[in-house]
Amino acid sequence: MKTLTSVTREARKNMAAEKLTKGRFLQIIFLMAVLITAFVWRTVTYEDTTTTASSAFSCVLGSQNCTDKESKKVKNISLTPLPAIANQPLVVQIDNTNVKPTAVVEGVSMFMGTIPVTFEQTATGWKGTFSVPECTHSEMEWAVKITQGEEEILATFTVKK
Repeated sequence: MKTLTSVTREARKNMAAEKLTKGRFLQIIFLMAVLITAFVWRTVTYEDTTTTASSAFSCVLGSQNCTDKESKKVKNISLTPLPAIANQPLVVQIDNTNVKPTAVVEGVSMFMGTIPVTFEQTATGWKGTFSVPECTHSEMEWAVKITQGEEEILATFTVKK
């Protein structure tokens, strides 16, 4: 009958253990150099992808319309009803354009998902309807990212509980 000590000694003898040879050591050093080089390269060449949004026209939706006077046509963007309330239908109106916009709404200070905006054409432009969920805070800032062809508009607004 074998004792626990003899089984442990036998298991140690059968373990596949290699000595650290010169070739094995050089292989480990080479692999470490490749990994460190890749890490440094990625760190040095990293670019933030949010820089495209900085070229977009941005404004704050409030009591007055959000007007883009830099483009050839003046665009009026408004949000109703004001003050905006969570879990209630909100309407963003974009006037003076024939190009159907696409838009999504996202939280600015806290990510609460991406909310699509559905647009329908009106006599003066496009009307998009959406609603935002209630946050734990009494007020939360949201941003609607509107794309019309090549143009991007970033309009922020505040929603109350």
